Amino acid sequence: MYAIVRSGGRQHKVAVGDIVEVDKISTAKVGDTVELSTLLLVDGDSVTSDPWVLGGVKVQAEVVDHHKGQKIDILRYKNKTGYRRRQGHRQQYTAIKVTEIPTAAK
Repeated sequence: MYAIVRSGGRQHKVAVGDIVEVDKISTAKVGDTVELSTLLLVDGDSVTSDPWVLGGVKVQAEVVDHHKGQKIDILRYKNKTGYRRRQGHRQQYTAIKVTEIPTAAK
């Protein structure tokens, strides 16, 4: 059984026990439980994608860690003008562990 969930504008495929990196959830502390909205639910052969049915299905997950991702370098350069700009960025992530995926009531 697995589900496709939405978090931070992205979609993730999760199953029970998976640890997933999502964009930082600033309101959650380590050890808290968070709910993720479900877009698709696959249980064996049955696939549920009806938004009315999935409206009540929330995937439960526990916050494991807050951390930063790898650094990316942003370089801007224009030829023959002496224009150079260097900038770095490290995205903040939250690691969550999926604890429960409820079945859809039909």
